[in-house]
Amino acid sequence: MTPATSPTQQLSPAELAEARAALEAARDRVYSATANLSATQWNYPPAPERWSIAQIVEHMVTVQELVLGPIAHALSGTPETDSTDTAAIDEIVKTQVAVRTGRFNAPPAIQPTGKWTPRESLDRLAANTERLVEAAGATPGLRKHRLPSPPLKAISGGKYELMDGYQWILTAAFHTDRHTEQIQEVKAAPGFPE
Repeated sequence: MTPATSPTQQLSPAELAEARAALEAARDRVYSATANLSATQWNYPPAPERWSIAQIVEHMVTVQELVLGPIAHALSGTPETDSTDTAAIDEIVKTQVAVRTGRFNAPPAIQPTGKWTPRESLDRLAANTERLVEAAGATPGLRKHRLPSPPLKAISGGKYELMDGYQWILTAAFHTDRHTEQIQEVKAAPGFPE
């Protein structure tokens, strides 16, 4: 077996660069969107059923930690397989995960609970970004292990259900972008504190 077809191969340099760029840009957009917010602004909910900026950032971090923890652990235990749909799923992740035209209710496990202050959430976001970049570069076989992805199934209308490890890492970045847009929506809401 050649290195190009080894089931434990690392990501290509282009894939690794893409993951790093997406993760770091997503982190930077959160920093920019939350810069200089007061405590009142962090905690302002635009409506009773809508999340505050503090809750949105906590949710982002919780999803990152799900990808870094339980999902990474579960991926390592799946059998190695090849997918003929890799390019199509990559494209969905890159172009549709961040789009907020479809709204989804977060399952209870990833709903915000107020467990971190905004500063703690931002610190965790920064640390998780580095951990995700490191995982992309150091985890062998990311493209060979797949898990069911309810978000992919919903976005693709059921056409696709499984994401590989690289796609989960990219999803963490684009999910952060999705919710950074939500932060901008909160800031633009009528009644947002000055």
